Amino acid sequence: MTEENRIPTNLRTLLILEIIGRSDHAMTPTEINEQIRLPKQTVHRLVATLEKEGFLAKEVSGKRYRPTRRLRLLGAGLLHASRFHIMRHQVLQEIASQVKETVNFVVPEESGMHYLDRIETDWPFRVQLPVGSNVPFHCTASGKTFLASLSKSARKKFVSGLALEKLTENSHTTHEALLKDLDKCSKRGYALDDEEFIDGMVAIAVPVKDTLERYVASIAFHCPVQRLSVDNLVSRKDVLLEGAENLKVALFS
Repeated sequence: MTEENRIPTNLRTLLILEIIGRSDHAMTPTEINEQIRLPKQTVHRLVATLEKEGFLAKEVSGKRYRPTRRLRLLGAGLLHASRFHIMRHQVLQEIASQVKETVNFVVPEESGMHYLDRIETDWPFRVQLPVGSNVPFHCTASGKTFLASLSKSARKKFVSGLALEKLTENSHTTHEALLKDLDKCSKRGYALDDEEFIDGMVAIAVPVKDTLERYVASIAFHCPVQRLSVDNLVSRKDVLLEGAENLKVALFS
């Protein structure tokens, strides 16, 4: 029996998506096939089909493939499935009960960070960023948490392609300044938004990781600077870190 025959036909495409989903970089069909050992022409055909159907996209080089928005939405949708959504929402509720501010669960998309879930604060004075909002990578705590999770080489490449729009006086407008900030974020395990996205708003975020320690999402809370300073946010970081660990257990164990 050949190696190809040992893998059921209806599983081959899923295995390819799983391999690409586990990787932190775009992959060639040859690299993919190193893990599943199918005939070369079979892998190329399946990858071409996934590209045609919008699940994969070629990089500029034309040799490597990366997940598209359609595939990322599929993954986000699975995370949003009822049981996981309920568990995630309960963890966010617990975080919100301790920090007394709006708590968000945020995932990366092509256009920025996407607000997938949130617990709204009871304070009458609050910053409105509803579920479904998309915010920039470079000037938000959740976005910088995602960028800081990348390897240094991937981070530099990603940042070099960003348009660093100056939304406030504190927004990073040079790639060098942003990369320096991201290096700090990576070392300390959390990211801050010190009025970089919206004047008068501060935020803190930490990464949610799976059991293989890969970045999955950011959990963050934000508030008006009149209520809490950046130092106040940092003093509450352990609540977020504990919540991130609880989410890892709830979603991936």
